[in-house]
Amino acid sequence: MADRIVVLDGQTLNPGDLDWAPLGALGDLTVHPRTAAGREADAAAGFDIVLINKTPINAATIAKLPDLRYIGVLATGVNAVDLQAARQRGIPVTNVPDYSTPSVAQHTIALLLELVNHVGLHNRVVHDGEWVKSADFSFTRAPLVELSGKTLGIVGMGTIGRAVARIGAALGMNIAAAHHSSMKTVNLPGVEITWLPLEKLLAIADVVSLHCPLTDATRQMINADRLRLMKPTAYLINTGRGLLLDEPAVAAALNAGQLAGAGLDVLSVEPPAGKPRNPLLGHPRCVITPHIAWASVEARRRLLHAAAGNLEAFQRGQPVNIVN
Repeated sequence: MADRIVVLDGQTLNPGDLDWAPLGALGDLTVHPRTAAGREADAAAGFDIVLINKTPINAATIAKLPDLRYIGVLATGVNAVDLQAARQRGIPVTNVPDYSTPSVAQHTIALLLELVNHVGLHNRVVHDGEWVKSADFSFTRAPLVELSGKTLGIVGMGTIGRAVARIGAALGMNIAAAHHSSMKTVNLPGVEITWLPLEKLLAIADVVSLHCPLTDATRQMINADRLRLMKPTAYLINTGRGLLLDEPAVAAALNAGQLAGAGLDVLSVEPPAGKPRNPLLGHPRCVITPHIAWASVEARRRLLHAAAGNLEAFQRGQPVNIVN
């Protein structure tokens, strides 16, 4: 009998531009675009295989699903699943590592370039007619900053951090990285890396880009004290996790001129609804995108195929990418 497979939040991975066929070939597939909070157990009832992106699967939900044999996370981060509860039931949980590296690195640099070149601003004023009215052939509405020769400080030299380092070096930037014992063997041909303690890196960097996981040690690692170490001309980029930042402290640093700008693809609460209002929303020197660094069509296609590969390996009795 074919496995019964359900995707609880398929809209994010596949809003309609991909084919679910790789997963459909592995069993009887049902895809819910979204699952309302509190309805997870109802949507997954009777299915052997549950696939989720961010829809939470907690211990109470797992307890209500006697047929559940496998949970596949359609992402790298697995904090949406109660891993211990799944392990106690003997249910493997898998993730998909590294599928989005090129896209996240590209988006990281896109945020930085927007901060230093203000392409969006200048496009807007041209279309608003300011160039037509200008007495000069060229004008600027914000200072333009050249990145060549500046120092790019990277916190988290995993696959994404290394990809960002390569692009930064190609732009002529000097590369510094926060020292960590596990990173001693990192070697990027053609890229010279200066390894520094985090505080020293923050003090010398012209750009600080965060690519580390969210742990108890990294939660709000960029706080008021560490922001005071940074140059007032420096830029902060975060495509990691929103809670790496103390957001009110970042807003205060921007307001006080202690930080030149911030480029964020992640926030502490997503979407940023409710109260209190996120203090970075609407800030003129903070560029925010809606957690899309991972979401290029190419990355999402890799993710879908890799998730199917994880499930197929489980069905063969040779599971891979188990996180619990």
